[in-house]
Amino acid sequence: MSSSSSAAISNGTIHRTKILFLGMRRSGKTSMLQVLFDDLPVKQTFYLEPTMRVAKHFIDTVIPLEIWDCPGNVTVDTLGASLADFSTIVFVIDIRDLYQHPVSKLVEFIVATCQINPDIHFEVFVHKAERLQEDDKIENFRQIHERVMDRLVDESPEFEQFPLNFHLTSIYDHSLREAFSRVLHKLIDSLPYLEELLNVFCSNTASPKAFLFDTSSKIHVATDTSPVDQATHNLCCDYLSMLNSFGPLYKSNSNDPRTSRVSPTPAPTPPPTATTSTPTSSTTPAGTPPLSSSSSPVPPSKPHFYPSAATSLSPSRPGTTLTYHLVTPHLALLALLPTTVYDMRRGLVEWNVVWFREGVREIWESGLRGVLES
Repeated sequence: MSSSSSAAISNGTIHRTKILFLGMRRSGKTSMLQVLFDDLPVKQTFYLEPTMRVAKHFIDTVIPLEIWDCPGNVTVDTLGASLADFSTIVFVIDIRDLYQHPVSKLVEFIVATCQINPDIHFEVFVHKAERLQEDDKIENFRQIHERVMDRLVDESPEFEQFPLNFHLTSIYDHSLREAFSRVLHKLIDSLPYLEELLNVFCSNTASPKAFLFDTSSKIHVATDTSPVDQATHNLCCDYLSMLNSFGPLYKSNSNDPRTSRVSPTPAPTPPPTATTSTPTSSTTPAGTPPLSSSSSPVPPSKPHFYPSAATSLSPSRPGTTLTYHLVTPHLALLALLPTTVYDMRRGLVEWNVVWFREGVREIWESGLRGVLES
């Protein structure tokens, strides 16, 4: 699985947060990871081979991740690593599967893990939800939840209030990305600071909702404190997918090699149908050495290129505009703005984007230095 960041960062010199993916055979573990992080078309997941041994995937998003994709027959004893090394365990259950075996295996790992690492996060993905009608989907989800909790209580009354989180997921919609976003939020130490930056941005620009997305996986790593509307989240994911599809057709005219290091892949650029705003720039923080009488003039460094885009969601007035601004090489700000605000006060909006970008970059670089030193 390809990493979304520099290969030099993922050569073992960096501390990675480990996530363990478990489940029965053909439950959908490998396909969901391939769809999320390798951008595999959904139709091609039918041709994936079953996982026969533990596969480790290195993913660089807002925090460096190491995801272990385990075969269906793995046990606590055959895992080959201590459960204390993992921060999160994600257990995948096929919603149409016979529940006895997966529930027993899940309970086995929960009991074993709580004895070694009681602070670990447990998440249950009730997967392949697209295969059932809405009523059957809800009923099966409820039954799985009840059976797991009943089995835990049978093991020990202490598990009655065990914090086990259930998510209904499918690779055919954005429910998988929403679920993995919630998993990721619990692992990001800087999440409160990112949320506060988004709150300030929304307050200063009259935005009802804003997200900070990982551009490659389309997972939102943070959002403001207002409730997440599923339709708005799906709309942002679709818009980001569209920009990613058209992005390789365009590139910046800048020949500055430092710009290519900031954005190793062509930056997403909107198609002609979208209303594109003027790209914003931020001067490179690395200064030019002072000139002396004996030195030759050094040309000033070119500014970094940060693509931005916008599209109107309603032809009527007042309407809503969905905006996109690249923040770091792999993070983008997507926000809903009143069309009147975006049209009449675009300079103020982009001024707030500049300061938001600076804040996020400081948090991101600080966290990167921290994991490199650990």
